[in-house]
Amino acid sequence: MVPNERTSEEVTCIRCLEEKEVQELDRLLWCEECQKRAQKRASTWGWVAGGALALLLALYIWFVIEPAADLIPTGWIAALVAAFYLGGRVSREIIFGAMRIRSRRAVEARPPPPSAGGASSEAE
Repeated sequence: MVPNERTSEEVTCIRCLEEKEVQELDRLLWCEECQKRAQKRASTWGWVAGGALALLLALYIWFVIEPAADLIPTGWIAALVAAFYLGGRVSREIIFGAMRIRSRRAVEARPPPPSAGGASSEAE
């Protein structure tokens, strides 16, 4: 058997359940479209988590630290913006990593129809 002969077979993507060429899938058997959709979904949830972190930090600053009015508020605003940005980025990566580890099929995935040939011949 030639080592590159395997690249011509079709494999089902774990996420969308569509049949793709082997070279179109990554090592976890996700196609490129599924990776992009998962990154977009993780990005959305990451920014929501970053916003929640910034909101919690703002509440902490307002009620616990109680900054004086004569202090420069731009420093506090910069801290909130940094918390939003960094929290969103870190959350996005964690969420995307969790999606990859769980490797569940996508909500919009539909199983392929049964093949017309039925069972493969065993005489080969």
